Amino acid sequence: MKTTIAEVHKYVDQEVTIGAWIANKRSSGKIAFLQLRDGTGFIQGVVVKAEVNEEVFQKAKSITQESSLYVTGMIKVDERSPLGYELLVTNMEVIHEAVDYPITPKNHGTEFLMDNRHLWLRSKRQHAVMKIRNEVIRATYEYYNQNGFTKVDPPILTGSAPEGTTELFNTKYFDEDAYLSQSGQLYMEAAAMALGKVFSFGPTFRAEKSKTRRHLIEFWMIEPEMAFYTHEESLKVQEEYVSYLVQSVLKNCKLELGVLGRDTSKLEQVQAPFPRITYDDAIKLLHEKGFDDIQWGDDFGAPHETAIAESFDKPVFIIHYPTALKPFYMQPHPEREDVVLCADLIAPEGYGEIIGGSERIHDYELMKQRMEEHDLDPAAYDWYLQLSKYGSVPHSGFGLGLERTIAWISGIEHVREAIPFPRLLNRLYP
Repeated sequence: MKTTIAEVHKYVDQEVTIGAWIANKRSSGKIAFLQLRDGTGFIQGVVVKAEVNEEVFQKAKSITQESSLYVTGMIKVDERSPLGYELLVTNMEVIHEAVDYPITPKNHGTEFLMDNRHLWLRSKRQHAVMKIRNEVIRATYEYYNQNGFTKVDPPILTGSAPEGTTELFNTKYFDEDAYLSQSGQLYMEAAAMALGKVFSFGPTFRAEKSKTRRHLIEFWMIEPEMAFYTHEESLKVQEEYVSYLVQSVLKNCKLELGVLGRDTSKLEQVQAPFPRITYDDAIKLLHEKGFDDIQWGDDFGAPHETAIAESFDKPVFIIHYPTALKPFYMQPHPEREDVVLCADLIAPEGYGEIIGGSERIHDYELMKQRMEEHDLDPAAYDWYLQLSKYGSVPHSGFGLGLERTIAWISGIEHVREAIPFPRLLNRLYP
């Protein structure tokens, strides 16, 4: 019976064949232990000299790391194994013998591993992170499909930018300028006016010359927009969605979280509702914590976000930022002209902002005024302005950064491990 490592629980005390690679091995005079991987998981193969012919045992002793093979054997329960099972090998058929595989079980530097990212993905740790990424993606589609959202795909090439062009990649679109999208939000607002509740899930690009552990040049965002939703209603969707993601990973990725050594007790606390703090009170809190230099009107950096998050045991919303700090499209606070109806969701444990969202301006004259104040090209944004001219309604939305969310849930230090092939300030290879 041909099967996969993920399915071995169905074949206890039965003989199966698995197509696999050798992740690692060790052997003594009478027994060889093969760490096998097949993409679905990892399992230990045990080759006992007295129970196989000499040719099979010699193959087990000599086979090299990352060689590929078909391995046949009996599935046995093994409570010592994280998987719960092991393979008692009876036969091996080598498909391809790998020679001088560059990533050995010893420690390697980050740059070396990044140069070999195409191979580093095979490691147990990276496998675990990618499986958690997949679960976050699966749970995202499940959440929005269950809650009446329609997926809409905004363009990646755009003629304008929702938050200015200073951090955008410019390219030629035949004889005119175009940009790689930094957000699909404006297009999602148009989609919400047609379909009510929508979400996008796609790549975005920021030409920020940043080297922090929170930044990527190319990353993926989930961007819902909701017609007839207030800022308050949007916050409830955000906390329900993030809670759903975390609980889904806890339920379906126990093995992977264990591989990463993640403290799941902290994740178990992530259930809606989330605490909220105004920007005004956040400034006061930072002053109490010794950040004397930050003043009202300043944006928060990573140390500030971390200090605020340390006061809470769940993700925390920072609400009502100063108008001057935020993009042109955000709805003013009804009682204050100096702040807008917006929120950033700050993850615990120093992972920073994972969501930015707001209620959007739906008044035509105010939108026109804000666009003029931001010196936006009227011709490039005319289509967007028309959204507040023809049947405008109150509406709200947000964007969640996939890789930051994965880094936080996984407990990994840097977002570069949360995406298969990261694009960083000085890295376009492989």
